[in-house]
This record gives sequence, C-alpha cells and structure tokens, in this order.
Amino acid sequence: MTQAKMMNALVQLQNGFAGTQTGPDITDLVPFVAHQSIAVPTPAAGQALIKVHLAAVNPSDIHFIKGEYGQPRVSGVPAGFEAVGEVVAGDTPLVGQRVSFFATASGTWAEYALTDISNLVPCRPDLADVDAAGQLVNPLTAIAMFDIVKESGADGFILNAAGSQLGKLLIALGRDHGIKPIAIVRRADQAAALKALGAAEVIVSSAPDAQAQAEAAITAFKPRILLDAVGDQFTADVFFAMPNNARWVNYGKLSTDAPALTKLGQLIFQGKQIEGFWLTRWMKQMDPARIPQAFMEIQERFVSKAWTTDVAGIVPISKAMTMLPEILAQPDGKAFIDPRQ
Repeated sequence: MTQAKMMNALVQLQNGFAGTQTGPDITDLVPFVAHQSIAVPTPAAGQALIKVHLAAVNPSDIHFIKGEYGQPRVSGVPAGFEAVGEVVAGDTPLVGQRVSFFATASGTWAEYALTDISNLVPCRPDLADVDAAGQLVNPLTAIAMFDIVKESGADGFILNAAGSQLGKLLIALGRDHGIKPIAIVRRADQAAALKALGAAEVIVSSAPDAQAQAEAAITAFKPRILLDAVGDQFTADVFFAMPNNARWVNYGKLSTDAPALTKLGQLIFQGKQIEGFWLTRWMKQMDPARIPQAFMEIQERFVSKAWTTDVAGIVPISKAMTMLPEILAQPDGKAFIDPRQ
C-alpha cells in the first residue's frame, strides 16, 4: 500500500508556555490550533508511524494547547496526546497491528501520528476503539493512583471531580476492591448515578452542609488518600479534616481559585503530605513489569464491562474547529476526534 504524503491535522499555532491557568474549558479553538493539510511525518530510529483511527480529547490536551501544561507547545506540530491506530512504519514487529499510544513527536489529532516505539500498547481484538483510544491517560492514571489507595490500608478514599471519566473508573476500582469511595462532585444531579456505580458517599461541594457531610464520611471510613483534580478551598478544608498521615495527591487544577492552606502545622505534627501526581513521571519510576500488567488489567476491565467509556461525541477532524468545543461543553462523557472523516 502506498503511503500518503499529506494529511489532515489540527496543528498548534503557539510555542512554549502561556503563563496562565484558566482551566480545561474552551469555547474557541481558533487561537490555539488550525485545521491544515501538512506533510506526513517520517519516523526516525526508535519511532513508529501510526495511522490514527480515533483520538481522545482529555483536559490535559486543552491545558496543553492553551500553554498551561507541563511541557511546551511546538508551533506547526499536531496536538493530541493519546489515540488508537494501526502501526504503518517503523522498526517494530507491531507494524500492521492496532495499538494504543502516547504521541511523543507528532500529535494524535491528525491522520498520522509519530511516537517512540516504547509507547506502543498492543490492543486485544475485542477491545472497542473508544476504549482503546482512551486507555492510557485516564485508565492508567486510575490504576496508578488506586495503587496508592491500596497501599494506604484504609477502608475508604476521597476523590473529587468524581463524575468525570477518571472519577468513575476510580469509583469502580474501589467498589471491586472493597475500599469505599467518598465522591465529591459539584452537581447534585450526578449523585444518584455515582451511588449506583459504587460510591459509598456522594458529597455535593456546593451544598450548605457539604463540610459536615465530608467530616461524617471521614469519621466513618477514615480515608488517608485524597485524589484531587480540582485544587479549590473545599478540597483543602476536606484534607485538613482527614486523619493523621493523610496524603493529598493533586493531579489537576479544574478550579482557578487558590486555596488558603490555613492548617499547615498538620504537615509537621500529624504527618500529613501534599504531593503532585504526573502519569509520565510515574511510568518512568515504576517497575517496568507493572506497566504491561496494568494494561492487561485495563483491557480486561473494559472488555468485561467492569469499566465503560461514556462517549459525549465523536467529531470528524474536518468539523472539529466548530464541533469540538460544543462536545467538550457537555457535562458528562468523553470527546473523541475521528481523523478519517
């Protein structure tokens, strides 16, 4: 089969960092990316070229194109971190196979993407594309952070942004391992579904008695791990109500407010910790045997329906500039880009 020379892509328009922190919401892609026809990249030594079937859109992608992520933008290069597709070139026995992958050299919001061979994850044939396209950022993060929960030995754990795709994955893990998830959400209409999924308690952070509810759940389940994607004042207040040796693990900043840390003495006298989690760093630090083991677990959970992917919409790349913000504005579900349309 003759390899295409040009491809459709959503190309970054900016370089470097923006120095802002406006959150993962976006109403207009125009300042950050453009739909262009560009040359298909050529794999160098140690790289693979993948024909993209479906690309995920995560909050980290939006932070990245806005210049608010932990790595700099590169103008002229397609955006997008993760996807599923077929390996079409590169020095790897996986040529011709369907793989999930992180893009490291040329992003996934394009017909073709380029990544290091070490980032290729072979997919089971019974794994759906919507699950395969998003099995890295959220599911692997869920597995990694739930390892922290299990190591704590507590009867429960706390997570906020619990109605997100990642939140639902964590709740299901807690349910299946007998560790009670205490879920924090902003919208009361999410509570019933999360309870049905397995949350032991659902706390609506905007409710007048939210802090009292949180403290009652902390007394009941004595959680030592707080998994935080929000970084707001309510999160800080919940953390300071947790027992000795609690760990506040932050992995996102949905809130643009800066919390007041009014009880920092607890870090000294109660052994509490505040730390950050970044999946890229976790993968580099982890025993290499844990990574393939985690992906086997992830794919089995999706195929067995222990996990499901809530799809907000699949956007053709030709219409992404107008349609993607509309899909991302939906309160629940995950957005995808189909570069073949």
